[in-house]
Amino acid sequence: MSDDRPSGPTPPPTVPDEEVVFIGRIFTPYLSRSDCPRNVRQAREAEGHALLEIDPVYRPGLYGLSKFSHVIVLYWMDEAERDILVQYPRHVDGPCGVFSIRSPARPNPIAISVARILSLDEEQGRIEVEQLDCRSGTPLLDIKPYFPSVDSAPDATIG
Repeated sequence: MSDDRPSGPTPPPTVPDEEVVFIGRIFTPYLSRSDCPRNVRQAREAEGHALLEIDPVYRPGLYGLSKFSHVIVLYWMDEAERDILVQYPRHVDGPCGVFSIRSPARPNPIAISVARILSLDEEQGRIEVEQLDCRSGTPLLDIKPYFPSVDSAPDATIG
């Protein structure tokens, strides 16, 4: 049986459930945390792009991604505070629990963005996407294809 899927190095063994593995890094024009826009909307208004660089061992996982126009990018905001549960955002009157806002300061500083793919090089492990709101070198946790049929919630509300 012929298999046209790309081969590559064997991924490292699965880690225990209490750990995550970074699959690569994100490169943006923002060199420090203080340079970063406050959110993805502001990052996109500044234009430009972000580059997702996938580590060699994970590059075979890009097979088939070229069929998609957008991806969900999960990244680790490694410089964020992790011990703040109640915050006072500028755009809201009064305090907010960390799970009701999208601040990177949270117990697990995982950020999520939907981004349009601008270019994809599976062999080099490079995905150019719309701008993201993180500093250059931010650890990349995962990439998932965006499916409008299940990832969009047209009837969603905010209060």
